[in-house]
Amino acid sequence: VVIVLIGHFIWLILLYTLGALISKKNPARVFKHYAPAYLTAVGTMSSAATLPVALKCARKSDALDRDIVDFAIPLGANIHLCGSVLTETFFVMGISYILLGELPPLSTMLVFIVLLGIFAVGAPGVPGGTVAASVGIVYSVLGLDNTAFGLLMAIFALQDSFGTACNVTGDGALALMLQGIYKKNSTVNETYHP
Repeated sequence: VVIVLIGHFIWLILLYTLGALISKKNPARVFKHYAPAYLTAVGTMSSAATLPVALKCARKSDALDRDIVDFAIPLGANIHLCGSVLTETFFVMGISYILLGELPPLSTMLVFIVLLGIFAVGAPGVPGGTVAASVGIVYSVLGLDNTAFGLLMAIFALQDSFGTACNVTGDGALALMLQGIYKKNSTVNETYHP
């Protein structure tokens, strides 16, 4: 669980760094407002339930336009489940090691990660939604049994709140990226007059 939490913060640093590079804005102008959303996500374990708080936090940022916030944050709450995907990936490797005595092969994990990323887009932003959406690939790609899946569900439920907090906080970085792309394109369109 500690490794997963460290992974969440590394991922958030990468997302906000990429957001800063694309938007040319200081990411602290966004994430400094996200403490209430992070704590709400920890308490609710639901991106959907945290959405009103996340919108309020993102709207406080002077680095984001209101129209970008109103589009990116609800979209992210529904399809951006990075913390949940990171968590499940680490946990299936750990469970595989505990129950089978070895990690899944790299090729198998790559297939699992790609499919999990796709399945997570369709997963509901509710507690355990990512794990529930990935039942088929846990069994078919990784070859884990009912015991392993039950263990995955139990461990995932223990820390799902932190995965949700990573999801919600990461939405601010995605909004920052969209801000940079939108402003870059609108500047090009405004300066070009045939």
